[in-house]
Amino acid sequence: MSRRESAPLWRRDRWVKPFFKQYRKALAAALALGVATFVFAAALMFTSGYLISGAPLVVTVLALNVPLGLVRLFGVGKPFLQYFERLASHDWVLRMTSALRLRLYRAVEAEALSPRAKRRTGDVLGLLAEDIGHLQNLYLRTLFPLVIAGVLYLVLVAATGVLSPWLGLAILGVLGLGAVAAPLASVLANAAREARRKQLRTGLYDQLADNVLGVADWVFSQRGADYLAAHERAQERIRAEQRRIERFDRWRDLAAQATFGAVVVVLLAWAGTRFGGLPDGGSNWVAAFALGFFPLIEAFAPLPAAVQEASAYRGSIERLNALPEPADDEPGIDGDGGAPQPQRPLDIVIADATFRYPGTDTDVLRGLSLSIPFGQKVAVLGRSGAGKSTLAALIRGDARLQAGSVSLGGVPCAALGDGMARYLGVIQQRTYLFNAPLLDNLRIGRPDATREEVADALRRVGLAGLLERLPEGLDTYAGEAGARFSGGERHRIALARVLLQGAPVVLLDEPFAALDPVTERELLDTLLDVFADRTLILVTHHLQGVSRMDRVVFLGEGGVKLDGAPADLERESAFYRRLLALDAGMAAR
Repeated sequence: MSRRESAPLWRRDRWVKPFFKQYRKALAAALALGVATFVFAAALMFTSGYLISGAPLVVTVLALNVPLGLVRLFGVGKPFLQYFERLASHDWVLRMTSALRLRLYRAVEAEALSPRAKRRTGDVLGLLAEDIGHLQNLYLRTLFPLVIAGVLYLVLVAATGVLSPWLGLAILGVLGLGAVAAPLASVLANAAREARRKQLRTGLYDQLADNVLGVADWVFSQRGADYLAAHERAQERIRAEQRRIERFDRWRDLAAQATFGAVVVVLLAWAGTRFGGLPDGGSNWVAAFALGFFPLIEAFAPLPAAVQEASAYRGSIERLNALPEPADDEPGIDGDGGAPQPQRPLDIVIADATFRYPGTDTDVLRGLSLSIPFGQKVAVLGRSGAGKSTLAALIRGDARLQAGSVSLGGVPCAALGDGMARYLGVIQQRTYLFNAPLLDNLRIGRPDATREEVADALRRVGLAGLLERLPEGLDTYAGEAGARFSGGERHRIALARVLLQGAPVVLLDEPFAALDPVTERELLDTLLDVFADRTLILVTHHLQGVSRMDRVVFLGEGGVKLDGAPADLERESAFYRRLLALDAGMAAR
């Protein structure tokens, strides 16, 4: 990665750079502590070498007071400095990683609202496990070693240059082979391999996510062996790249250690020439200079791996910056503490709402105004792309308008954040059940619900018989994605979950998709029964059963095309009658 290529990315980065700015004082302190740790370690070995070589020649113990005092100072100071450096650096790294993950969840959520979103489950897993986990090491394995080694390299060259210009030049050249040449060779030899390995691992996440979610198809088609073989081939390609990287690393590390050994030889030769002719005590300095360099090897040895890994961070940062900007500054995003509370009655008011998805120039909704009094049962209809799901997202507070407002009880829905769960229950087209006990799946909306309350909710939505048939009752596992239950049963379980939640407003976004007409009618009967005292908003694509709603709203051309009671619309609107006839014909087929 060239300097010219990396500079623009760093300037436009919205993910990593802000944390370096936010914690710049802590970073500077941690780096200073890191340099001081190595200085103390080198000073400890320097004074120890002097003391060990000179002790047999000392006539009085008093002559050892100064070197012994320095050994105690550096010996006690080094672990203290190292402890505080690790404490400071790991603290901010963990804070950064936690914030990055939270930011990623929000960005993925924002992207999922777009109809053009094509990010797969494997992509998200790769971002979370590979990229965020990879960036966690950006400081620990790359920034810290590079800065520390660079500072120590300059200090060592300058210090030896003061003692002898020729020694300084020798250290500059010989140590430069291990501190500069070896890292550059790593980038040239292994950067492409690291990129291929990263690409293969990302592809493996995609493959695993698709195959695990569709594992039933592999089992039913009796192709489990094919799946395992494909997985093993993918793993072997990753292992092959890893073996090539490790093979080069072993030879590179051997060459780097040889250069460090050469530095020790240079120091021994210079110290022997400089101090060898001195009477009584010259040999003390020879040992001191030779031993003093050994702790610094620990600072220079990680450099090749650090520089090699640095090139891999570019891909992670680019993928994160390709995500939409998350709404980090959204009020109430981390809860409803401090957010204004909706006032009863909990009417929903949409005023002059205009919305378009990021990256598009077409308004999905344009100047839409709509009021839903508390307790009303409303069916929201419209063709595909008319804005039904967008309207649902705005009511949930998951999307932000370009103009206008959407409020619940006088409070903007987007301002409620996580607190919206107290007022709004949502049932979507796909009801997801975790592979956990049915009891835990139902308690998602209300963790403190008792077993009796959960069982009563299941009975109220017509699942009393199911509960009796389950082998372990409420403790029966739902299976992966709720595979134990049928589609109608999963929808009723979702109803029971919202019923337990106790939210006064219930939003149903295409809840009848993929259900047969009989199950759909039964489910609608249950909905109107159990949510009789609540606001019910039914977002659907067809008109079966909407005659039982209090009101029908038909969206089109960015606004409200029809609005009224079902009976009134059937009597007064030819357009609505054509829709009913068309829907009835499709249902008959």
